[in-house]
Amino acid sequence: MDADRRDRGEEVEVVTPCGVLVGERAPDGQTVSFKGIAYAQPPVGALRWRRPAPAPAWTGRRQAKAFGPAAMQPRLPDDAFYADTPTSMSEDCLSLNVWAPAMAEQAPVIVWLHGGALVFGSGGNPRYDGARLARLGVVVVTINYRLGVFGYFAHPELSNESQEGVSGNYGTLDQIEALRWVRQNIAAFGGDPDTVTLMGQSAGGLSVAHLMASPLSRGLFHRAIAMSAHLPAMPALTASVLGQPSAEAIGMDFGAKSGAASLEALRALPAQALLEAAAETGFVPEGAVDGWVHPAQIFDTFAAGGQARVPLIVGFTSDETRSFGGLGFLPQAPDSPATYAALVRRLYQDLAARYLAQYPARYPGRALHAAVRDGVYGRAALRFAGDHAASGAPTYLYAFQHVYPSAEERGLGAFHSCDVPFVFGNVGPAAVAPRNWPSPPRRADDVALSDAVMAYWTAFARDGRPDAPGLPAWTACASPSGDYMAFVDGRARPSRHVQPGMFELQEDIVARRRAAGLAWWRWENIGLCLQGVNTPCQAAQAKKEIKP
Repeated sequence: MDADRRDRGEEVEVVTPCGVLVGERAPDGQTVSFKGIAYAQPPVGALRWRRPAPAPAWTGRRQAKAFGPAAMQPRLPDDAFYADTPTSMSEDCLSLNVWAPAMAEQAPVIVWLHGGALVFGSGGNPRYDGARLARLGVVVVTINYRLGVFGYFAHPELSNESQEGVSGNYGTLDQIEALRWVRQNIAAFGGDPDTVTLMGQSAGGLSVAHLMASPLSRGLFHRAIAMSAHLPAMPALTASVLGQPSAEAIGMDFGAKSGAASLEALRALPAQALLEAAAETGFVPEGAVDGWVHPAQIFDTFAAGGQARVPLIVGFTSDETRSFGGLGFLPQAPDSPATYAALVRRLYQDLAARYLAQYPARYPGRALHAAVRDGVYGRAALRFAGDHAASGAPTYLYAFQHVYPSAEERGLGAFHSCDVPFVFGNVGPAAVAPRNWPSPPRRADDVALSDAVMAYWTAFARDGRPDAPGLPAWTACASPSGDYMAFVDGRARPSRHVQPGMFELQEDIVARRRAAGLAWWRWENIGLCLQGVNTPCQAAQAKKEIKP
């Protein structure tokens, strides 16, 4: 990096294969940053719903001091827990950001994929500032990728015009193009293109799984960290499977409902109008099994050992769904333990005793949340860990159980995304959080835990093993009931067999769904969502979900 960079006071220049970028040196002098770097051509006009095209090179000096606009996305209500609307958004959104140690040479690279249900989020969110991780000797890259109907829309006309005969999965293709950009350019920033760690949380964790399973991303990353990954069954591109319509049928239905039935009409819609149409029609973005980006369902790829066999860290938080109130994912809790137990017996029949042992009736609301946490996030983490370890790849499992005071006061526990500030060092006196979150973690034990998490993560990025000096040894996981690291009460604690009985129960529930030819899990069939009351669940399907 030193040979290709010239410092000009607070400005920093880097000469990349694409051209000269002008970034900034941090006030402490330890890190430099380059923001809003285009890694692909704007996906607008005729390039809407096409695979990303590499960004062209340029001449002269290009400023890289401000984040690029976020992908197009709807605005959450101001009082929503996860409301965090970007300051600017555009269909022209394919940019990335780089933080690097000031004098980096051959440093390991971490590429961050933001969460947000494939609908919301931005790599430029202040919560993902990479400076603190960069101080520990890694180069951090955060990216934007197409979201919602812009990123995950399939249609027969799109498939026909595609050289590969497919459509959809554009957000995943954006992520792959960003990894290609890293491969070609990151050495100019002091990063090692042969030591790239892919890291993401929530929909970013899902994206990590997508990229591990996709043959198109092979060789572009060398370790992976999947935080709170969830993985619903995907529709197939052209066929109805698992009780779901095809991705192309979903796209045609969207076009008809939006009043733009042809591809020409859909491409002619202004971006804001398309965004509003997606919200009005309830379009749900998701990957599609297309035989190219995704040859099979992701869980099936992992079960067969067909994923990238790179070292993996995977885990979830102990109270994933406590912050989901008002999002429409969860049913109303039964009004009494007796009502809860009766519902469980009716829905789960011969599995009811095991279900009630795992999720006791004494506190119905708590049990409801625990069942959804496990059906969505817990089982996904343990399934990934077990299958990946069985493939022979080094696999490390964790459970983030640390609860800081302001979250405890609001009854949120270790809620979904609460671990992200600890990964990025956004804790302590200067910590910031979205406006509707609890006040940030600021105690000494919060800082100590964040230091431990960052030490494990950066050691893993460097060597493929989370071996951090002065911290407890983290033993690789050999099975879903094997070793894991608990992050709890301000410290890292080696443990074994997270939530005994949970994985086995959830696997049996899923096996019965699959045998019945149904989607093995979606938000509509988790826990008591099967009752189809006060939820987006389908009551008619619920009657046949669980069979003795």
